[in-house]
Amino acid sequence: MARITKRLVDALRPKKAGPSDLDVTRARYAGRASKKDVVAWDDELRGFGIRFKPTGAGAYIIQYRNAEGRSKRLTLGSVAELTAEEARKLARSKLSGVAQGGDPVEEKRAARTAPTVAEICDWYLEKAESGELLGRRRRPIAPKTLALDRSRIETHVRPLLGDRKVESVSLADIERFQADVVAGKTAKPRKGRGGITTGGAGVAGRTVGMLHTIFEQATRLHLISHNPAKGVRKVSTDNKVERRLSLGEIALLGRAIRQADEESPVALAAIRLMLLTGFRRMEVLTLERGWIDPEAACVRFPTTKSGAQLRAIGQPALKLLLSQPGGQNENLYVFPAEVGDGHFVGVVRILQRLCLAAKLKEVTPHVLRHTFASVAGDMGFSELTIAGLLGHTGRGVTQRYVHLDKALLLAADKVAEEIELALDTAAERRSTRPSAKGGRHVEFA
Repeated sequence: MARITKRLVDALRPKKAGPSDLDVTRARYAGRASKKDVVAWDDELRGFGIRFKPTGAGAYIIQYRNAEGRSKRLTLGSVAELTAEEARKLARSKLSGVAQGGDPVEEKRAARTAPTVAEICDWYLEKAESGELLGRRRRPIAPKTLALDRSRIETHVRPLLGDRKVESVSLADIERFQADVVAGKTAKPRKGRGGITTGGAGVAGRTVGMLHTIFEQATRLHLISHNPAKGVRKVSTDNKVERRLSLGEIALLGRAIRQADEESPVALAAIRLMLLTGFRRMEVLTLERGWIDPEAACVRFPTTKSGAQLRAIGQPALKLLLSQPGGQNENLYVFPAEVGDGHFVGVVRILQRLCLAAKLKEVTPHVLRHTFASVAGDMGFSELTIAGLLGHTGRGVTQRYVHLDKALLLAADKVAEEIELALDTAAERRSTRPSAKGGRHVEFA
């Protein structure tokens, strides 16, 4: 044996003439070499060696016994990639780890077979869809939530992080990913009838929050060693002023609805219900007739974003629901599709056309929901009451509302009546009166 240096490496390298052309130096240091490989061991660092194949390919290696006493050999790198001294330092580090109970061969194998971000996301979707993974309040993750998660994974996560090994992803990588989504690196224009993929702080924050949840599930079940998104600072959207409609704007929208002779009556009624109840878009569109309880003046949702709920509605909203025709073959949906037995789906574009006619900008179904909540706030109702009307289920809210049914019904009636008055009154006839908070706001006589 000898100390492995550049000179020894050059001496051991097979000549181009082939394996039969071995010089004296090579024969001296090769020792008991196999018929195929030439191996030499360092006489200073035990376990560190070099191996040459007859083709001329050479690599630095280490040989050791793991904690179970099994002999293992690990390739550190080729002679073309590492100098002798670089290989010696790497070998010393690896062998030091072995002395502390490590196993470099197994660690390398584990790194090679470690899951990528895309694979963990696929695992999450598969297990969540089968009901094996539980979400908030230890309930199965709602199909609507999984549909949003799948969209975010395909649109943002897979293109930017999908092929990365989870174990190699750092907190800095997650925050860089967030910044890229904010900057619109994954944004795409509309294709055909599909939607528009946008970036922005809201999209980025929700996607990072989803990734944190997925990694946390995988860490809990030991698929990965740690959650790389743990401790991430999600981008703030606090400086964004959430859009709401004033009573004057509600009146303009109401006039546009009355004048929309060519639009679907089903869609117009659905838009009106969103304003009168504060329901989410899909809560309105997927609303089934059997969920309406006229006697209790409520809708009994078997499932929502926050689980099964009983939602109080005002008399104007109840009358609107009960006035809807049965549709073809008595469709079970209150707002049936124009073709087939499903529910109506084109409400967003119709709302956009109505707002264009009314000269209203940046109005979405969520804006209608926020408008309902804002009108309730203007009328002096408490945050707890508004949370109950909207179906928010913060800690303890559901239990408290068991004893507040009459208060909720009263609030639902008053808010719906205020919005109905604005919707059904001509925008030109304006008057003012003190608001519930002592200020002044526009009302329509």
